[in-house]
Amino acid sequence: MSRIGRLPITVPHGVEVKIDGHHITVKGAKGQLERNIHPSNNVEQDNGVLHVKRNGDTKEERSLHGLTRALVHSMVVGVTEGFSKSMIINGVGYKAQATGNKLVLNIGYSHPVEMIAPEGITFECPSLTEIVVKGIDKELVGQTCANIRATRPVEPYHAYGVRYKTEVVVLKEGKKNAK
Repeated sequence: MSRIGRLPITVPHGVEVKIDGHHITVKGAKGQLERNIHPSNNVEQDNGVLHVKRNGDTKEERSLHGLTRALVHSMVVGVTEGFSKSMIINGVGYKAQATGNKLVLNIGYSHPVEMIAPEGITFECPSLTEIVVKGIDKELVGQTCANIRATRPVEPYHAYGVRYKTEVVVLKEGKKNAK
């Protein structure tokens, strides 16, 4: 039995979970999320607790058991608390600016890079070199951050570029003097 898959998911007060076969809808204070789960797993609800059960014991069903539980749990957490990721911009003259649903990055190119937020995502810039991406869908927040990071990945000699706040950059040593 999967250690993650067998854990129950407690549904907080104010969150409504609707299970229609293999289609799950979770509605809460921050919004609504929907997802189709794999047919090898079933989600059962009783007294404010969700349980993910698998139909058989094949390798595929065992591997999808924990994944399904994690996805459903992320939906419940997303509609109650939401998710956010922080990013840092490092470089001479590099800066970010959030206006409405648009993020404008000046990151060393001859032109500013503009990114439009997908539906359900908001950008915040507490300072010129920090970006906070917020949303209720964990997958979408992570993908949006990955797209922002891909515009200027961190360069290993001076650490210029866009990185996650928790990311550790290992700097390479420069050239040696030939004496």
